[in-house]
Parts: sequence; C-alpha cells; structure tokens
Amino acid sequence: MLSAGLPRLPTSGVLYLHGFNSGAASPKAALMREACAELGLPCATPDLPHRPEQALDEAAARLGALGDRPLVVGSSMGGFLATLLAERHDLPGALINPAVSPARLVDAWIGEAFVNPYSGERFVVEAAHRRALEHMTPTRVTAERYLLLLGTADETLDCRDAFAFYQGARTILHPGGDHGFSALADYLPAILAQGGHALAPGRVAARG
Repeated sequence: MLSAGLPRLPTSGVLYLHGFNSGAASPKAALMREACAELGLPCATPDLPHRPEQALDEAAARLGALGDRPLVVGSSMGGFLATLLAERHDLPGALINPAVSPARLVDAWIGEAFVNPYSGERFVVEAAHRRALEHMTPTRVTAERYLLLLGTADETLDCRDAFAFYQGARTILHPGGDHGFSALADYLPAILAQGGHALAPGRVAARG
C-alpha cells in the first residue's frame, strides 16, 4: 500500500534524467515523452554528459522551460541527479532504481572505457568521477517528496539500499524487476500521479 505523499498541485512539466551511459533516445526516455504527450505536458529528456557536475548543470538548465513546479524523474544515476534537483528546488520526484551511493558504484569502473550506445561518445571513467560523486552525495533527503520504484532483482544495485535511504517515500516494489526496469510502461500512471496527473492505464505501451 502506498503512503500519502506531500500534498501538491499538478506539476507543470516533467524532466526525465537517464542513467549512466544512456541517453535521450533510450526506451525509458521515449516512454516518458509519449506519456507526457498524452497529457499535453511539457517534457524534457536531455542527453547528459558523463561527468557528474556537468550532468547536474545540464539537467538544472532544463527546469526553466518546464514551468514553475516540474516533476523530476530519474533512473539509476539519473535518479541520483533527480534527487539533487528535487532537494535543491523543492520539487516532487519519481525515482526508478536510483543510485544511492554512486561513488561506490563507479569505483569498480575506474580506468574502464565506455562507448555510449545512443550517442557514440567514448570516454574513460576516472577517479575524478568518483570524487565528484562523493562530494555531491547527500546525507539525507525529504523522503516524502518521492515515489520510489524498485526492481527486486536489480542486477546492478541492491534495492534494499534505496529502500533504506528513502525510508518514508511512497514505494512500489516490482517483483523480479531488473535494473533496466523493463516494465516501466505499466507504472507510468503511478509516476504521472506523483505529479498530480491522471494517465489512463494502457495508454502508453512498451515497444517490442
């Protein structure tokens, strides 16, 4: 059962932030755009730089075009960035398998080369990535502002970490859900409801 979130007026738009080494052309970003289009809501799904500080700056720069009180939605590393924006600007958020300790996550990738499958960008994870994330990571959040969607079979992040850190958030556990949260289409009505909007179930379907 979902607990009541903070009372809010309908949000003025949606900012969706993708995860590490993903992009605006990802399936989840496309679903968010389609859901917002169904409701006539402004939506931004920016391509974020791989460096954390630059990614946060790029995400923050998109808020102004989304009205006074947008809903921030983020997946994985994007969930971490969405949290920072929600706390900084007093906004509601919906987080999909969010990274709670992102510095620890990237620590195992230092020195590893990546190619972004959507943009083709090539980069190497450096110690600077970890240091930036350590500096940016909050020690506490206002959990009541969030809807948390967690896959119980996340192969990248332990869902118990997010459940503990955001204790008090409205939480949906998807049994057997993976890190990519492939069942996202089924939960779009819940995500939009977090922003005070009613999306009919089944209006937006997952692509094959």
